[in-house]
Amino acid sequence: MGQSSFFSLDGPLDVAPGGGQVRAANFAGLAQVARNHGRDARGIVERYGMEARVLTDPESLIAPQQLADTFEYCSTAFDDPLFGLHIATIQDPEVFGCVTALCRSAPTVRAGIRCLIDFLPVVHAPDCEVVLIEGRETAELTWLVNADIGVNDQANYQAAMLNTKLLQAIGGPGFRPSWVSLSADTRSSDLPEIEKTLGCRVVGHSARNSVAFPVHALEQPVPSANRLLFKLLGSYLQRVKSEHSQSIIDKVDSFIRGSLARGTCSIERCAEKTGMSVRTLQSRLSAEGAKFSELVEKQRETLAKAHLADKRLSLDEIADRLGYGEQTSFGRAFKRWTGITPQQYRASSC
Repeated sequence: MGQSSFFSLDGPLDVAPGGGQVRAANFAGLAQVARNHGRDARGIVERYGMEARVLTDPESLIAPQQLADTFEYCSTAFDDPLFGLHIATIQDPEVFGCVTALCRSAPTVRAGIRCLIDFLPVVHAPDCEVVLIEGRETAELTWLVNADIGVNDQANYQAAMLNTKLLQAIGGPGFRPSWVSLSADTRSSDLPEIEKTLGCRVVGHSARNSVAFPVHALEQPVPSANRLLFKLLGSYLQRVKSEHSQSIIDKVDSFIRGSLARGTCSIERCAEKTGMSVRTLQSRLSAEGAKFSELVEKQRETLAKAHLADKRLSLDEIADRLGYGEQTSFGRAFKRWTGITPQQYRASSC
């Protein structure tokens, strides 16, 4: 008689985010913080094209650009240069989704960090990459976003706090970070508060974002280790990962969407962000029957149609968001794609 399991899952419990998406869980507590400042958080998120439900539904999917822009706006609107750090102090590592539960159930700190590296892009933010760097005495948990979203200092402050909290959760009561490095444009006058909040020395204006700790901590047992949960949840997430692996085209499309409006959409920049040479990137795209220039055109057409549906945006604004120097260039391109002008398309969609 063949063996059979006593339970099964037909598919993921939640919709896994795709390239260019992140779970809205990062907004946990934003409504309360806004109220404390006499503001309505709904108006803030709607300002960046999101629905109010992102404030209450952590599984809603938003763009990394929307998250970064919202946090930067809040920093200015609330006159709080450390907004990202402050909102993270009232949040839990569960912002990262079920991968946090897997990390907490891991047998060792090393295994827990490995889970974060493997599954954070699967369940929370596909464009986010986490790396463990091991030295003789110090290990560093580093993170970066493989999309050009411009200024994201506040999002990095939040990530520093949440990553530190997660490491403390799996490292146990004795875990202490050695130092934290931040790529943020941190003012020297803000460093004392950041160091007090994170509980360690902080290096600003760094080349990378990371939390450092003694390398021997990697082999320490996790206080909340749970062998059964680790096996079951790990198997589930591995299945989700195999079914939602992000292709090279997904990664390039994500980069293009985030970089067009910044004027930084080039194959050289894309190669740098995806961690490969231009030649390797071209080769991998060619294997998928694609070219970088064609993907740029496709994304421009898709975004142009979406922007034209928003009557609040002028044609000049749309051209700028798509990386065109002038409206006439945008008009010629749009007619080449669709056979009609942007004005005619907008009129027909009314």
